[in-house]
Amino acid sequence: MLTFKNFNIADWFSFYRVVAAPFLVLLLWLDERHFFAWLLLISYLTDAIDGYLARKLKITSPRGSQLDSFGDQITLIVGLIGLLVFENEFIKKNILLIGVAFVPYIIQMGIAYYKYGKATAFHTYLAKSSAIIQSAFILYSVFFAPNYTLFYIMIAFGVLETVEEITLIFMYDTWASDVKGIYWAFRDKRRLKNTQKP
Repeated sequence: MLTFKNFNIADWFSFYRVVAAPFLVLLLWLDERHFFAWLLLISYLTDAIDGYLARKLKITSPRGSQLDSFGDQITLIVGLIGLLVFENEFIKKNILLIGVAFVPYIIQMGIAYYKYGKATAFHTYLAKSSAIIQSAFILYSVFFAPNYTLFYIMIAFGVLETVEEITLIFMYDTWASDVKGIYWAFRDKRRLKNTQKP
């Protein structure tokens, strides 16, 4: 169970992103693009810090992975809402392409909740790469203006990462965290233990 009492330092950085989300929404409502951009940047930086600390201090855990994933998801959603508010014309112009990436993501989340009762936290290399590109695109857009090269790369990585996540969901009978990718899943003892059960 997640309680403040058993949070470690990496968990607190992850939790910051959850706490920051309502303030980001408030800045959107106040139409404070400049402050929104800087606060969003801080949230993305904490995403890099918590993972580094967890690995460096060897305090990785399923609990921390789940909290990190939730913080990532809520930050991504707020960032996308920021684009909708500040770059509405861009969103309207590219709504079909955005849907190509977003609809599979919703499907993936639905499958995960149906199978595990919660979101995935595989943290694959592809997911990390996709998150970095998403962050770069959203931050560049709110600080300056949308960049189409980053946008297309973000869509491509988003679709690939979602397909990989769905594949991993079907590969793991029980919830698992910190899977590097499909290649590593084939040799993961956690998955092999489940498939070898009579």
